[in-house]
Amino acid sequence: MFENREGTRIPDCTFKTRDDHAWIERTSDGIFGGKTVVVFSLPGAFTPTCSSSHVPRYNQLAREFRQHGVDDIVCVSVNDAFVMNEWKLAQHADNVTFLPDGNGDFTRGMGMLVGKEDLGFGQRSWRYSMLVKNGVIEKMFIEPQEPGDPFVASDADTMLEYLAPSAQKPLDVAVFTRDGCPHCVRAKGMLRDAGIEFDELVLNRDFSDRTLRAVSQDLSYPQIFVDGERIGGADTLADWLGHRRAA
Repeated sequence: MFENREGTRIPDCTFKTRDDHAWIERTSDGIFGGKTVVVFSLPGAFTPTCSSSHVPRYNQLAREFRQHGVDDIVCVSVNDAFVMNEWKLAQHADNVTFLPDGNGDFTRGMGMLVGKEDLGFGQRSWRYSMLVKNGVIEKMFIEPQEPGDPFVASDADTMLEYLAPSAQKPLDVAVFTRDGCPHCVRAKGMLRDAGIEFDELVLNRDFSDRTLRAVSQDLSYPQIFVDGERIGGADTLADWLGHRRAA
């Protein structure tokens, strides 16, 4: 069983990071001293669950974390600085600090270093998250010690629920558009004015008409989806936003 280290200080380590072409040494005290930091640690950069779920959601919820007193969100992995920097760029994760633990010193000090030799990974971190205040661990969420790569406890939503149970999470919004569509421009403007972030998918660049037919019987543009529900086009979006403001 992995030890829950709540109430103890984080390991005193030096992290070899890289900024542009310069090596920068960052210490545990510099990263955690006098700050409230959310940390999540994972098995490896560019690996499936880490890239598809773990990093993106922490990056998406960064504003909510900061609204509730978090100064930084840190992703730790037993990878070198070059790999971590490239992974951050590939993930477009500007709201997360990627911290390379290349030698595993921090992870070993946390008691979370595990052997992944069966996958050719060598030693890596077990997946976990923690809330650290001024260098002291207040809360840890450790994935169950089961075969494979469990991911049920260290996710961003679980951490935010602990930190701020009543926090309102951002909407998941996707907008299907096509070039030259004035209604698409109007819909995107309304969402921006409402402060709602969204992903835009452009016809023949990000998807084909077959994709839209798979999710909607209406092939007009734009098509707006919110939290898995089809809202419709620009006019129905205007109504939806009006009801939302009145609620």
